[in-house]
Amino acid sequence: MQSPPVLTDRPALIRNRARAARAPVTFLQDEVLSDVQERLTEVNKSFRSVAIVTGHPDFWRTAFRDATIMPDDDMLMLNPLAHDLVIHALCLHWANDPVGQLVQSRRALQADGLFLGYLFGGQTLAELRAVLAQAESEVTGGLSPRVLPMAEIRDLGGLLQRAGFALPVADSLSRRVSYRDMAHLISDLRGMGEQNALAGRLRQPTRRGVFNRARQLYADSFGDETGRIHASFDIQCLTGWAPHDSQQKPLRPGSAAQNLADALNTREIRLSDGRASG
Repeated sequence: MQSPPVLTDRPALIRNRARAARAPVTFLQDEVLSDVQERLTEVNKSFRSVAIVTGHPDFWRTAFRDATIMPDDDMLMLNPLAHDLVIHALCLHWANDPVGQLVQSRRALQADGLFLGYLFGGQTLAELRAVLAQAESEVTGGLSPRVLPMAEIRDLGGLLQRAGFALPVADSLSRRVSYRDMAHLISDLRGMGEQNALAGRLRQPTRRGVFNRARQLYADSFGDETGRIHASFDIQCLTGWAPHDSQQKPLRPGSAAQNLADALNTREIRLSDGRASG
């Protein structure tokens, strides 16, 4: 079987996270934690064996003191059928093989166990992506990988199904954050450990002219009347369950108790092969 392409430079990502831990910026981790807690209160089930996959262990260890905390390595330190709740906490976007991460998480769940996964996707940093691409193209005549490819929510439910989850749901939390300027946005990204760790990134410093032009473009295109700029963050939320006989299942074809044509108050038309069309 062909290995997935290497998207992430793991040593660089680990270094970025280690630097971020010295002065962490956690407001988006806070958003995820609040969402996890809200979703768990809506589930009529208690969880006694929790595993959390994260690049920010100190933050999540404080919130879930009895949980098993582990890094988001390509091979997760998850034992099969060992947990009734697995939380993949805002790091799945860095996975070289996101489906593989989902499969490993599902295998670690006991029957009817819950998976909650969070990742950046959609329009996250759309403004920064646009101005950096334009500035680099103008100044250097080319483009280099700077921001992760962002998964769309319409595709993520399919990934849950491929991984074998039952009752898969994908939704999102969208936040628009105000900054004094682009430099402060980039400083926050460093404090989150979310600066460029792509395997294909430039290995030499970016020309100062690229950032100068990008700052100008950002202010012109995405600034407000106060002179501040805005940045978009879309946190995609994935929910799935390990299959269990007690869970709801779709009806079998042909098991409907009422004719669709009767329900729609229309005439049933028989097709040539004996099938009916409403």
